[in-house]
Amino acid sequence: MDTLPATAYERAEGIMSHHRARLALRTRVVPHWIDDTATFWYRVDTERGSEFIVADPAAGTRAPAFDAERLAIGLARALGRPVEAYDLPFRRIRIAGARITFDVDGDRYTCDLASYTVTRTPFRPPSPIEAASPDGRWIALRRGHDLWVRPADGGEAFPLTTDGTAERPYARNPDAGVFWRHLRRFGITEAPITVSWSPDSTRILTHRVDQRGLGEMALIESSPPDGGRPRLHTYRYAMPGDTIPHGEWIVFDVAARLAVPTGAERFPFVYKSPITAGRAWWSRDGRTVYALHQSRDVRTLRLVAIDARSGEARVAIEETGPTRVEAAQDSGQRPMVHVLAGGREALWYSQRDGWGHLYLYDIAAGALVRQLTRGAFPVQEIVHVDEDARQAYLLVSGQIAADPYRRTLVRVPLDGGEMVRLTDDDLDHQVTASPHGRWFVDCASAVDTPPAITVRHPDGKVALDLERADVTRLRQAGWTPPERFSALAEDGVTPLWGVIYKPYGWNANGRYPVVDHIYPGPQHGRVTPWFEPGSLGCQAESVAALGFVVVSVEGRGTPGRDKAFHDHSYGNLGSCGALEDHVAILPQLAKTRPWMDLDRVGMFGHSGGGFATARAMLKFPAVYKVGVAGAGNHDNRYYHASWAEAYDGPYDPDGEWHLSNTGLADRLAGKLLLIHGEMDDNVTPHLTMRLVDRLIAANKDFDLIVVPGADHSLAQHEAYWTRRLWDYLVRHLMGMEPPSYRIADVPLSAESLERALS
Repeated sequence: MDTLPATAYERAEGIMSHHRARLALRTRVVPHWIDDTATFWYRVDTERGSEFIVADPAAGTRAPAFDAERLAIGLARALGRPVEAYDLPFRRIRIAGARITFDVDGDRYTCDLASYTVTRTPFRPPSPIEAASPDGRWIALRRGHDLWVRPADGGEAFPLTTDGTAERPYARNPDAGVFWRHLRRFGITEAPITVSWSPDSTRILTHRVDQRGLGEMALIESSPPDGGRPRLHTYRYAMPGDTIPHGEWIVFDVAARLAVPTGAERFPFVYKSPITAGRAWWSRDGRTVYALHQSRDVRTLRLVAIDARSGEARVAIEETGPTRVEAAQDSGQRPMVHVLAGGREALWYSQRDGWGHLYLYDIAAGALVRQLTRGAFPVQEIVHVDEDARQAYLLVSGQIAADPYRRTLVRVPLDGGEMVRLTDDDLDHQVTASPHGRWFVDCASAVDTPPAITVRHPDGKVALDLERADVTRLRQAGWTPPERFSALAEDGVTPLWGVIYKPYGWNANGRYPVVDHIYPGPQHGRVTPWFEPGSLGCQAESVAALGFVVVSVEGRGTPGRDKAFHDHSYGNLGSCGALEDHVAILPQLAKTRPWMDLDRVGMFGHSGGGFATARAMLKFPAVYKVGVAGAGNHDNRYYHASWAEAYDGPYDPDGEWHLSNTGLADRLAGKLLLIHGEMDDNVTPHLTMRLVDRLIAANKDFDLIVVPGADHSLAQHEAYWTRRLWDYLVRHLMGMEPPSYRIADVPLSAESLERALS
């Protein structure tokens, strides 16, 4: 067997996600608006490194926020160590006149931009698991199971509660919540606090969790970092049909140290707080709290209004449907509910007409006023609501025939009238509005078109060019843009969209093995319509760099289109984003691409993609010959209650649950590698071991890697498992021997901590 050259692994490693910022430059702008002004700062990756820019759209200018060389010299003096000007040890700044402040190593520093003198200020910034008040005076924290507050200037902390217990803690998610144990690699050993400060910094909204009666989950840490015997970790974890956690809202007056219990109904949540998910928020005047409550079966959604002073609560809007009723199709999207100032009206997202549109409600009267958008397209985001002009600015998809996933900026009148399109190209638009709505920062791109980032007026006209992406280094690394495609689903009628990543060094006369890279949803899609591919796209690009054709497609059951398309997975979650659609598109693609070798097809994926990979190997053994399944929820009867119950339907203890790969174990014919972290507190390792048990019972050969100490992301050992993934595909699908090559460990960084906390 020939050996694949080590240069293939070297180039694949070079485009892994943690290298992306130095290869694809000027591709991202996150605006940070400066107080109440119309200016903002942002951080951007450039040829020199990282730079901070201040933009003034009204003046039509963009300029460095400071002299990076002089600041580095001043900061080096303050820290007593060298500092690189374009690799500064902070990622965020606060601009106040001729001074900027920033945090380094847990301390706060101020730089006088007149002299570039850097001084340490007497302030202890909040830790990543604490929450600062908007005015910066207070820090909310948790001690034990109770909520505390401390003055930011270093004064003595005081408790707001004293009766918290392990079964009924304050200001946190349930034990299984948001899988915070992956933060251990950053030295964080407690769950982040879940609170929301009022705009005037006088009150705190939080919840008390009731997790009495929940069953326990066990994880065994075989090799604790401090040595010694294996360690048992147990925590409360609700499975389908089990008792699940509930929360009750409480508002605290910080100065009075007074708790205001609310009359709001208890709300079920298995692992993610409405605060964490952006489903609870304060009115701008701080008088009212709004929260979205979803029933356990996810078929009813309510908007609850809570008076912050009295605790009185009422249901302002309620919608019930035969399947999921959601505030957005993709769980990563912000809920599309907006309460107007004064609390009399609200914009409400609904799929009641088969798509996903906005409706205006009079919530004082509890009545629907009108449907604001309509047609064969879904609304994707409420960008801004100009209440004075009675206009809503939205991102909607479905306006571009060539790609129904690309988003367009539009304006809709609240008092009735036609929708006006504000971006006139065929690109995808990611848009952020200034708080006052005077400016819109717009990133326009496509999977094969690097971003152009501008500031737009409310009428859509460009006011200022900010950045033009530079992908020279990415191309020099061997990258070519992925190809967007459309093909028909298994039903022969429904059009699907996806991307093809060509192998590096592609030759039209060659024959290349094909890898299907899957994430089946239904809460997220796999393929983004914009340029930046995300971590999943970077994984696909690195496999293409090895010499594979990589295909990713959004099968039926994934979000982003009409209600029926998304509901294909409801009661049918075992279809994994319609695996039959994945099988159907392959010959369609190969018909015009003879360089795709359909005798050598494999699949890989993580989490839901791991479940789908094993299922594809078991359901379609004649198609998929090789699979690598990472952290798969292979038996959803024993996974989180909220997952299967929300996305497949209510649990029926007397029925046959079809969401398990274990019953198909005897059909394995190809080469299957299972990977799981032993400390995965989300998709717990027993879900892989249940499949292992049945594969052994069926006398099937397979491969297994259990990664000591690793959580769901497997990030602690990313270099190792990535290399084993590549080796498996190269050896069993490409038919070559992998090179002797070690991928460098992925370094921890401030950026990776931000991603982990988000």
